[in-house]
Amino acid sequence: MRNPQTKNTRIYYGWYIVATSIFIAFVSVGARQSFGVFVLPMSQEFDWSRGTISLAASLGFLVNGVTQPIMGGLFDRLGGRKVILSSLAIIGLATVLLSLTFHLLFLVFMFGVVTSIALSGSSLSTTGALLSKWFQRRRATVIGLNASGASLGGLILVPFSMYLLQATNWRISWAVLGMLVLVVAIPLGFFFLRDDPAQMGLLPDGDPEPINPENGESDPPAKSRGPLEVDQWSQSLRSLPIWQLSAAYFVCGATTSMLGVHFVPYAIGEGISPTIAASAFGFMMALNMVGGIGAGMLSDRFSSKNLLALVYFLRGCAYILLLTIPGTASLWAFATVAGFSWIATVPLTTSLTADVYGLRALGTISGISFLCHQLGGALSTLLAGYLFDLTGSYTLPFAIAGGLLFPAALSAFTIKERKYSMRYAVQQAAVGTGG
Repeated sequence: MRNPQTKNTRIYYGWYIVATSIFIAFVSVGARQSFGVFVLPMSQEFDWSRGTISLAASLGFLVNGVTQPIMGGLFDRLGGRKVILSSLAIIGLATVLLSLTFHLLFLVFMFGVVTSIALSGSSLSTTGALLSKWFQRRRATVIGLNASGASLGGLILVPFSMYLLQATNWRISWAVLGMLVLVVAIPLGFFFLRDDPAQMGLLPDGDPEPINPENGESDPPAKSRGPLEVDQWSQSLRSLPIWQLSAAYFVCGATTSMLGVHFVPYAIGEGISPTIAASAFGFMMALNMVGGIGAGMLSDRFSSKNLLALVYFLRGCAYILLLTIPGTASLWAFATVAGFSWIATVPLTTSLTADVYGLRALGTISGISFLCHQLGGALSTLLAGYLFDLTGSYTLPFAIAGGLLFPAALSAFTIKERKYSMRYAVQQAAVGTGG
């Protein structure tokens, strides 16, 4: 018989999974977010227009989105460890090879296709699905911590890339970013990532196994099934919440992905120095960490769908500030408000999806929502580049993006969380049993 107290004397292994996932997000997402730093120097060297170079980024968002459900399916069948490690190897190598860019088609293929497919396997959706297996009560909190790794990447790697660019050149900068993935992230993932707590004789959240008083043996806890919990991903498409979440996530992608490519060029076009522009982006990523972690912690205690609606509403207000406040103040006002709301959608969307549809097909279902996210990102990034070429300004695409956020807030707010979420179903069952 196991002593249930013994597990409480050691750190629950799931926290090692969290720490590793944070670093994976830091280097992989951070390197990708640095693309905006390379827009101007690569455009100047190869005489590319803003719309032309936006094609590579836009295709990247599209390919990443289309392949996300596929990678989610592989996650559900093969486990997260194999998928994540293989993806990291490809991301690192492809990022190094970007230093050899000699033609637009090479950039489109390496960044828009190869790294984008691989990023689907190590994305926040994939690692979020992995963490959902290791945590239940603290699920949104740890997914928020995981998302903070992506924000930390923007905070540190975007200014770091700008520093490297100014100290050396864009080719060396791409190579250094790729080596961070190959030399640091892959070994960490190899040693620490594990697919399921059951494989290590553990329960989610590090809970001890309850003891049956009749025979003194450990009994697995009874598991309640949610109203919309599914065994196959296709079953989720027959209910409304997945469409409400995905529609809002489409707008999320449209309103954040364009910033990763066009925020720094926009700021420079407004007369702000490249260093300050990159620093403002890094400041936004720093607040992202607070927003992502805070959203996760609040979601474990309060309604996820209400918090999600609030996040979209605040981001819409941020775009209004960007377009209405004159001068440099608009940049910092936008960075402040948008920073708190940028990555906060990830823990809220992923944890709500897990609570409604369960864990059996979570990788694929999360991939479907993320597909919508990336479709929005692909369209908005390309549109912003071409509208800039036509008008010489980012005002129109930023206004469109801001306007879409308020319907997204409404879509999230109208989700019937209390009716369909497994968390509330368990609470109601407990009340019924106690009564």
